[in-house]
Amino acid sequence: MGKSVQRIRYPPFEHSDMIPNEIPIIEVILESENKPPPAFKIGDDEKWFVEWRKVNDEDEELKVIHGQISKETFPFLMRTRNGWYIDPDPMHYKARRMITPAVIILISTLFIRAVTPALSSINLINPVLEILNYSVRIGELDYPLFLFVAFPIFISPMVFRMIANMRDIKRQNNLIKYPIDSPDIDIEKEENQIEISINKIPKELKIIRGRIQVGVAVPERKMILESQGKEEGEQTIPGMSTALPARRIASSEELGTGVGESIPMNVANRRVMMLEPMRVLEPGKWVQLSDREDLTEIKLQGPDELWPGSIYSGLIAVHWELIIEFLKNDGTKMKWVRPVIMDDYHHKIEIKYLPVRSGRLELSDY
Repeated sequence: MGKSVQRIRYPPFEHSDMIPNEIPIIEVILESENKPPPAFKIGDDEKWFVEWRKVNDEDEELKVIHGQISKETFPFLMRTRNGWYIDPDPMHYKARRMITPAVIILISTLFIRAVTPALSSINLINPVLEILNYSVRIGELDYPLFLFVAFPIFISPMVFRMIANMRDIKRQNNLIKYPIDSPDIDIEKEENQIEISINKIPKELKIIRGRIQVGVAVPERKMILESQGKEEGEQTIPGMSTALPARRIASSEELGTGVGESIPMNVANRRVMMLEPMRVLEPGKWVQLSDREDLTEIKLQGPDELWPGSIYSGLIAVHWELIIEFLKNDGTKMKWVRPVIMDDYHHKIEIKYLPVRSGRLELSDY
C-alpha cells in the first residue's frame, strides 16, 4: 500500500461570505494500492488551498483513510462534465443584478413613507410628500400609491427567473428529445497544451471557439466525513450541507457540498443538461474557431502556470477538460465538453494562488 498526505481547504458554494482560515483544514494520510502523483501545492495555508505530498515524520498523528487513486476520470465527473450542455438563459444573470436595486427601492419607499409625518413641516418638500402620501383604498385598507410602483420592481427578478427557467427547461427537453451527435475530434496531448483536429461537426451547429481548462473537483462527501471522524447525520463541518435527497443531479448537490441555490434549474434526467461551474478552475485562453476554414492542427494552450496532470481521488481530483462552444440554428449557445487525461510532470508543482470562482451557474459564462 502506498501512502501520501492530502491537505485541503476547499471553497464552499458561497466562498465570498466566509473567512478561509476560520474553516478547518482537512488533513489525512491516504492509503491506496495505486501510486500517488508527484507532489504539488496550489494556494496558501491561510486561504483556500490543496496539497498532495509525501509522508514525513510530522504526519504520524494524522488520520489514515483508505481510498482510490486513479488517472481515469471518476464516474460522477463523466456524468456531469462530458458531452453536450446548454448555456443558461442570460435572463438569469440580469435577474441577479436586479435584486440589489430592487430591494433598495422598496426599502427606501417604505422608509420615506414612515418619516413623512416628521418631514411635513418642511414647506419645500410638501409637493413631493403629497405624492408620497397619496393612498389608494382597496377594501377597508389604504395603500401608498408609490408602493404600487416599488413592489412590481421588487418582484421583477423573481418573475424573470421564472421565465428564464421555463425557457431553460424547454431547451433541455428539446435536447433530450432530439439528441445531437458528438463532434469527431482527434486530440494530441503535449506539455501544458493539446492539439486538436475537428473532422466533423453536427450540421445544425456553428462552431465558435475552444479552450482547455483545469480545476479541482468537489471532494466526495463520504471522504470528508471520514476524514473528520463523523458519520452521516452528525453535525457537518462549515461549508457542508446535511444529507440531500438521493435523486440529485449536479455533482455538488449530489455530494452534499453545494450549499446554496439550485438555479438555473436542471430537468430530471440521468445526466446534467447545463454545465455546472467548477469552484476551483484555471482556464487556458479561448481560441476563435468561427473564422477558420481549416479546423485541423489547432493548438489550445493551458494556463500560464503549470498545473499537475490528471489525477483523481476522493478528496483531491485534478480534472482537465476540452471545452468547445457552438451556436445552434435557433440561437441556443451550447458547449461540448470532453475530459482530457494529461500527463504528470516529474517535479513538484507550487502555485501561490488557488483560482476560486462562484458556484452559481448563471455567473459561469466567462
